[in-house]
Amino acid sequence: MQEYKSIYRIKIFKIIIIFSFFLISFKLAYLQLYKSNELASKALESWQRSFPIEAPRGIIYDCNGSPLVINQPVMSVAVIPFQIKDKENTAKYLANILQVEYDIIFKKITKKASIVKIYPEGKQISIQQAKTIDSLDLKGVYLIQDSMRYYPYNNLLSHTIGFVGLDNQGLAGIENKYEQYLKGKNGNLNYIMDAKGGLFNSYASELVFPSSGMSLQLTIDLGIQQIVERELSNAYLKYNPESILALAMNPNTGEIRAIASYPNYNPNEYQKYDSSIYNQNLPIWKSFEPGSTFKGVIFAAGLEEKKFDMYKDTYYDSGTVNVEGFTIKSWKKGGHGLQTFLEVLQNSSNPGMVEISNRLGNDKMYEYITKFGFGSKTGIDIVGETTGILFQKEYYGALEQATSSFGQGISSSAIQLVNAYAALVNGGYLLEPYIVKSIIHTSTNDVIYERETTIKDRVISQETSSLMRDALEHVTALGSGRKAYIEGYRIGSKTGTSQKVVDGKYSDTEYILSMITVSPINDPQLVLYIAMDAPKSTIQYGGTTIGPIMQKMLSEILPYMGIKKQKNELTKDYTWMDIKEIEIPNYIGFDKSKVKSQNLKFTFIGEGNIVIDQLPSPGNYVDDGGTVLIMLG
Repeated sequence: MQEYKSIYRIKIFKIIIIFSFFLISFKLAYLQLYKSNELASKALESWQRSFPIEAPRGIIYDCNGSPLVINQPVMSVAVIPFQIKDKENTAKYLANILQVEYDIIFKKITKKASIVKIYPEGKQISIQQAKTIDSLDLKGVYLIQDSMRYYPYNNLLSHTIGFVGLDNQGLAGIENKYEQYLKGKNGNLNYIMDAKGGLFNSYASELVFPSSGMSLQLTIDLGIQQIVERELSNAYLKYNPESILALAMNPNTGEIRAIASYPNYNPNEYQKYDSSIYNQNLPIWKSFEPGSTFKGVIFAAGLEEKKFDMYKDTYYDSGTVNVEGFTIKSWKKGGHGLQTFLEVLQNSSNPGMVEISNRLGNDKMYEYITKFGFGSKTGIDIVGETTGILFQKEYYGALEQATSSFGQGISSSAIQLVNAYAALVNGGYLLEPYIVKSIIHTSTNDVIYERETTIKDRVISQETSSLMRDALEHVTALGSGRKAYIEGYRIGSKTGTSQKVVDGKYSDTEYILSMITVSPINDPQLVLYIAMDAPKSTIQYGGTTIGPIMQKMLSEILPYMGIKKQKNELTKDYTWMDIKEIEIPNYIGFDKSKVKSQNLKFTFIGEGNIVIDQLPSPGNYVDDGGTVLIMLG
């Protein structure tokens, strides 16, 4: 019986062995026939190593296709620790070339990893550094393709464009807001390596090409931007203000043509600047009392509600007006006397504006202020926009109504004011301003998105808008905007001088000077605004100080835009303080002896008796008594 049991156990054991053999054979066959590709792929994955190839970001262009932001091909350093035999000397060489401490490099090249990037020390190194590393032929040290963001115009448009960090990620401005479009998809150089870091020569390397990010076309016009920034820079150096800003917009579309502020920074070297500088895009971020530039909005509201005829109805400005026990003064001692309501705006009469606000009434006045967009964001596609500060309706009493009629007691940003003035002159349409015009596929140049003009509201009628254009032109020719007058160009304007609030009180010594213009006023193409915070050693009036800066900008911008001079502009009302401008005749081809003028001076350069060129060129204007450079040949 015992023997029988032993034989039985042997047979069961043999069956199990045979069954196991068949299972193993079946599994092997299954793996060989059906799973071979998958297993081979997994094996290769475990042996595969990759060198990353940085994808270039999309290019940023101006409205005419000029590149504002580009990429530069550079190299970065990576190591394969298993391949480095002489780690001490390798660390010494790299530390010396990259100008970092030996211990930092040694720690990185001795890591237990297949590939180590020398980051940030070996990121985006210089051409000379790359050449030096390459010439040493260090085993296990590799130079990999990288891409570095480059801003060819340095400080130009810096607050708006922003910058990227060392890893090519947008950190500020448009670079940050449009990161998802500008960022590309990185590529790789894949190869097969054994456990010791040696290459399997039987396997070919695989290159996965990086794909560039989308490109952006802005509404910015580089030519206008350069003119604006040059004159802002000159004014910043001359008057030493706390800040100065400018903003230019197409009033018919909402497209931003130029935007700038000082102090600014160089995005190629953003690490050298305090964050308070590069995080504050002043035309969008900063809010302040607009002063008399705000009068245009209230004046338009009065016209729209037909509270006066600006040509026929009159108001007597005695110099003061009393509101709830507070005396509001005119800037001119003794006031402006009897004037039409057109002259109220032209002369920037505070008591006259209080009269308009009284005729409008509290509710209607507040309604128009909010309709024009004050107290809310414009919606511009730039990071950091402020809403400004507006009285809550329940606290908007008679005194607040009076002071806000001439731009005191409320706070607005430059973009809000410019957008409101666009509505004043474009037929009454309040727009949503924007700066990104289109998104472009970098490889095919196909436009995948194009921004269209967005109308937010109709705030005044075409009739009122037409009256406002005439009123603003009178301000330039006959009123406080005379310093921005340019012979032959029809320009509308309004100036502003507002006291700064310092420690909760209005300062008697610090002011914000400003001016806004529309050109040409009979066919508005550009609204341009300049504001300067607390300038030093100058007359504290917007028209007097900002006017000449505005005139210099427009005298170049308007010809650049192809806007021609006209003969039916209002004639400037010259005062004893004004210097008359003289149109320069054409002297080219004249004999030297015939180059004469009672109002101009001449400087002759070169030999000969025939005029071959002159500066400024014929048709331009210089101040009476100015000098013309005459070149002889």
